[in-house]
Amino acid sequence: MKYIISGKNIDVTEGLKEAVYEKIGKLERYFTENTEIHVTFSVEKERQKIEVTIPMKGNIIRAEEESTDMYVSIDLVEEIIERQLRRYKNKIIERKQAGHNLNQAFVEEEMPDEEEIEIIRTKRFAIKPMDPEEACVQMELLGHDFYVFRNAETDEVNVVYRRKKNSYGWIEPEC
Repeated sequence: MKYIISGKNIDVTEGLKEAVYEKIGKLERYFTENTEIHVTFSVEKERQKIEVTIPMKGNIIRAEEESTDMYVSIDLVEEIIERQLRRYKNKIIERKQAGHNLNQAFVEEEMPDEEEIEIIRTKRFAIKPMDPEEACVQMELLGHDFYVFRNAETDEVNVVYRRKKNSYGWIEPEC
């Protein structure tokens, strides 16, 4: 695997690099030798954050973790990536696709069953035409993180959602 390691507001020490090689290196058996692993360390207000991105043919495996200790963050992100790889492997097998960057031995290896996605509840309701501001109010009243509504101006289905630090986002379809 080829590691591309960078830092934002932090000097990447040899100790951090060695921790990445040791922890993320455990995943080496899943990939071909020319797979690139992009690792970015950053520090913001005493929060130690690591982002790992692994571009693959048609997909990206990405995980980020933050804690008060960078070495703990490295441990946590390795577990997340391994879990994502298991899910990705199951998708490959189900779709009978070849994993371009995955080691063939890993694809053929027996794995414990991952939890399948199961829809346990479905809701149906009439969508009232409203403007995005009114949809935000409805979302707040319901205590949800998103709200689907029909835009009164465009008559299209839109979504408003709560972002970090109590700001809002709005999704509308492109035609």
